[in-house]
Amino acid sequence: MKKVTGKDFVLGVQHMFAMFGATVLVPLLTGLDVSTTLLMAGLGTLLFHLITGGKVPAFLGSSFAFLGGYAAVAPLIDGAPNAEMLPYASLGVVFAGLLYLVVALLFKLFDVKNVMKYFPPVVTGPIIIAIGLILAPSAISNCQTNWLIAVIAFGTIVVCNIFGKGMIKIIPILIGIIVSLIVSVIFELCGIEVFDPQKIQNLKDAAWIGFPINMSRTVFAVTDISKAITSVIAIMPIAIAAMMEHIGDISALSSTVGKNFIANPGLHRTLLGDGLATSMSALFGGPANTTYGENTGVLALTKVYDPRVIRIAAYLAAVLSFSPKVAAFISLIPTAVIGGISLMLYGMISAVGTRNLVENRVDLSKSRNVIIAATILVTALGFNSIGGIKFAVAGAEITLTGLAVAAVLGIIINAFLPGKDYEFKTEEDGNGVNFKV
Repeated sequence: MKKVTGKDFVLGVQHMFAMFGATVLVPLLTGLDVSTTLLMAGLGTLLFHLITGGKVPAFLGSSFAFLGGYAAVAPLIDGAPNAEMLPYASLGVVFAGLLYLVVALLFKLFDVKNVMKYFPPVVTGPIIIAIGLILAPSAISNCQTNWLIAVIAFGTIVVCNIFGKGMIKIIPILIGIIVSLIVSVIFELCGIEVFDPQKIQNLKDAAWIGFPINMSRTVFAVTDISKAITSVIAIMPIAIAAMMEHIGDISALSSTVGKNFIANPGLHRTLLGDGLATSMSALFGGPANTTYGENTGVLALTKVYDPRVIRIAAYLAAVLSFSPKVAAFISLIPTAVIGGISLMLYGMISAVGTRNLVENRVDLSKSRNVIIAATILVTALGFNSIGGIKFAVAGAEITLTGLAVAAVLGIIINAFLPGKDYEFKTEEDGNGVNFKV
């Protein structure tokens, strides 16, 4: 086993910071516990790596796809957690995670070529581009809280990555956070408010050590069968949309790293890992997990693809979950800093999607390819702007995200339009699988 170096540790810290902002945002929006979320993100990531043989450099953080489900089953009460209904929402997410296992079995039983012919680069490329573009407004919104701080964070990353040497070149995000935090402190000392006063108070009040799981918020607190069935019916279908996003994320990872993770370790394993991580998290009161685009952006920027680095980030997240004080300190990072970093990372995701189209030589002079790409991009951004497609199941509102709608349409159009010119390949070469997603 290769020894973990100080360099690996620093890179792991960088990945932890990259996922932190979005990961803790989900519990803030749903009423779930932040410490539980951190613990399950760490353990879920480690479980995913175990199931996928440690081959995929993916971090599993909180999924935004299930926000509509939580809002339907356990809406916040005057901004406070819905303690009574959160366990029922978590039960729905547990079953949603189990649905991943069914789909993973289908991928295992049928030749991956027969499945992946529905996911050629003309479909996955625009989906990857859409992932970054959909995330872009949140980056701009965060930047607007203080554009100067955001630009400093963004500019530091650019300078370190372009002109840096050695470690400086591969930890630009961490340096960007440190530099912008120093500037933020200077601003505060000069009387310019940058840090959220409530978060400062939370830091003062937080204990140094605490158990991250509240049993009253777990599935084990479910007692009403009727409410349980209704919650499962309401939330379980969201897994379909989440799985579409999973395929897009794995495609983005494959393109970034240059390895075919769809074939090796296989979508059946990545879906199994994601699904079990989601069910485990929800079982103990955490949110659904999903492969994180933010960390894919870090990989694309640093060119360091070692999965061990991701596992270090997972261990750190799990350890920090036992310290409310540390979690509160990290939460103190100004929104503008997160915005400046996200501005870079989300753009990198879209750039990976563009590279996916170019490297696979997708012929956009063909009308069928233009129609598929255009449909995916327009529907992903368009439906996302209106909150997706909403429909009711058992009296609860279900939301299909814009990305899920776009993915389904892209797959259907590609399947029925004539003129397919792409063949999925899985031949092995000297470096592994000879394939570009």
